[in-house]
Amino acid sequence: MKIISSIWVVMIHLGASGCAAQGLKIEPVAAVVTSNEADANSLFTEILQDYVKDGKVNYRALRADVRLDTYLAHLAATNPDILADKQAQLAFWINAYNAYTLKVICDNYPVKSINDLHTGGLIVGTTLKKTVWDRKLVTINDQKISLNYIEHEIIRPQFKDPRAHFALVCASKSCPPLRAEAFEGNKLDEQLDDQGRIFFSQSDKNYLELDKKIAHLSKILDWYARDFGKNDEEVLLYVSRFLPAELAADIQATPKKWKIKYTKYDWSLNE
Repeated sequence: MKIISSIWVVMIHLGASGCAAQGLKIEPVAAVVTSNEADANSLFTEILQDYVKDGKVNYRALRADVRLDTYLAHLAATNPDILADKQAQLAFWINAYNAYTLKVICDNYPVKSINDLHTGGLIVGTTLKKTVWDRKLVTINDQKISLNYIEHEIIRPQFKDPRAHFALVCASKSCPPLRAEAFEGNKLDEQLDDQGRIFFSQSDKNYLELDKKIAHLSKILDWYARDFGKNDEEVLLYVSRFLPAELAADIQATPKKWKIKYTKYDWSLNE
């Protein structure tokens, strides 16, 4: 898989002026990056299709595949700010979060839960900001950052698309299912909508009792409630767009009559 085009390699070794001196045609940077990103997305899709089935990951086999490191090298060398548009940038960051999560599990496999990688466990690690998500394990554009930085400093505040919560996967069974393809800017809306429909169809994470008007929702909707709405009514109305027609119609007609309860979060490894 050719992640960096030959013209880009020449520019690295010779510099722009050197390329001109050699009589070589220099493509605009944006065109090169777009080509590279398409190749990279194809590579990540190949990896995911080989090791992800129904949202579950074969970490035992994946850890021996050097293609993941090749993809991470692409992420490390990419400046996402010069990608084609905001959709391409958001897709890049979602892919980066998921790819580096795969990497950290592979590097520590076998492990029963990602929580085993925190200093002091989930509660202590979160309190002290010593979780695996706080460690600067990610390299993007040659800069070291953390998974938490990607999620809470980039994706949530800069893109403000709650559907990203249905795409980010923290290697746990109660996370949304890991999609067996890379997210891509030109079809991101379709992919995120599909992720939402899949996520809310999984009864171990979300289920609704129409007769009792109780929505049993994932803790993700509790932890990040403000991303989905100012109150329970707005959260339910947002969720309704991903539900079957009968449920969606009832919530949209009588949102105040519905109550929200949250399902238990299973942090077991999604393998």
